[in-house]
Amino acid sequence: MRPGPRNLITDVAGLKVGNSSDATLKSGVTVLSADTPFVASVHVMGGAPGTRELSLLEPDKSVQSVDALVLSGGSAFGLDACSGVVNGLRKTGRGFAVGDVRVPIVPGAIIFDLLNGGDKDWDRNPYADLGEKALTQLSDEFSLGSVGAGVGAMCARLKGGLGSASLTLNDGVTVGALVVANPVGSAVTSGGKFWAAPFEINQEFGGLGADTGTYGETRLPLKTDAQEGANTTIAIVATDAKLGKSQAKRLAIAAHDGMARAIVPSHTPMDGDLVFAVSHGQKTGDLAQIGHAAATCLARAISRAVFEATPAEGDLLPCFRDLAG
Repeated sequence: MRPGPRNLITDVAGLKVGNSSDATLKSGVTVLSADTPFVASVHVMGGAPGTRELSLLEPDKSVQSVDALVLSGGSAFGLDACSGVVNGLRKTGRGFAVGDVRVPIVPGAIIFDLLNGGDKDWDRNPYADLGEKALTQLSDEFSLGSVGAGVGAMCARLKGGLGSASLTLNDGVTVGALVVANPVGSAVTSGGKFWAAPFEINQEFGGLGADTGTYGETRLPLKTDAQEGANTTIAIVATDAKLGKSQAKRLAIAAHDGMARAIVPSHTPMDGDLVFAVSHGQKTGDLAQIGHAAATCLARAISRAVFEATPAEGDLLPCFRDLAG
């Protein structure tokens, strides 16, 4: 296995990502879409998720494909980003056909970033506009770190961010991950290295190596004053292998292993950790290998999110690279 040419989720052909952010708000939105609808499912393992339209993604539900997926800051307010994306897609004629009407199907999930130092004293919820703007920025190239839904993310005692990574399997199937890392737990050991170091490729998050002496720690660097619902890591994994909704569900479950490899602790009662899984392609692949690759990509993407974070005025936490030099 090797990274795709971009080392981004958009190495899965046809997928595009758009970001919008507000520096004063210290929050933003990330949208994943494609020119045609795609199969998607989801699995939630955190104790405090914030979501929209998740039930539609269960294998027994009638809708077989979606038009976009949304990752947003803003806690419950951020769910309105999906409405902005729905509005934007409607203008282009996209959506599930019901008679003469088309209804865009846009599930989404949010992180809690309301206490990150940004100005949240708005008169009108800004997230619908941010969502529609992100939709206009769709591209197969996008930045990582303090952008989109990751602009205000925090990861234990460091800034979090937006991350992505990809792999091309030996059979030609491509797998990718996109993540907003904002957990209670830490992506970094007490020795200043990444928990996901064993999975790093080509020094994509610094090439610092592993810190195996900390694996048995019980006292970990957590967010201070962690409260239920005040955190969350949300992710999308994707492949160009042809999967049904049941297989996509299994892919989402397998990908959570990557979260556990990269964040300690993960899936806590205070996090809303979830993974969407997307199939956009017609290739034939082995689901077990695809799931393993997705978990590996997600672990790498989380570390890249923290590694690529950049400082901004009013930040409450430092960036990893500022501390690591």
